[in-house]
Amino acid sequence: MRSRNNPALCRMCLLVLCLAVPCMLFAQKDAQKDKSASKPDLSGHYEGSAKNAAGEVIDVKLDLTEKEGAMSGMIRSSHGDFTITGGHHNGEDVTLEFDAGGPAGTITLKLADDKLTGNWSAGDDGGPVDVKKVAAPSGDSKGKS
Repeated sequence: MRSRNNPALCRMCLLVLCLAVPCMLFAQKDAQKDKSASKPDLSGHYEGSAKNAAGEVIDVKLDLTEKEGAMSGMIRSSHGDFTITGGHHNGEDVTLEFDAGGPAGTITLKLADDKLTGNWSAGDDGGPVDVKKVAAPSGDSKGKS
């Protein structure tokens, strides 16, 4: 029996090849969609609270802008307003750096649905942070809370 002269075998191999290529292309396209879907844009307005090392509850509002994974914006709190000077977003991990008027501050967060939770630190102070994405307030968004 010579398999290279078997027309049925050649047709079967050609059919398998013709079906395999489109399947691989669809799988690759779905994997790319999953990657882009797993990293939502964090731009928006968030409200919640933080605690400092003394256990005091601090009202917090974040106005975030994300562009190509880089973070910027403003932190407004009952302890003052702080400019977000940098940071990044990688999957569910978010890091924000802010000007604390002395040692630079850092907030490390985890994204879950529309919530960001984690910890902040600036110098010897720090504690937990918990904020949720909400609609931006109407009117002057630069007003203090």
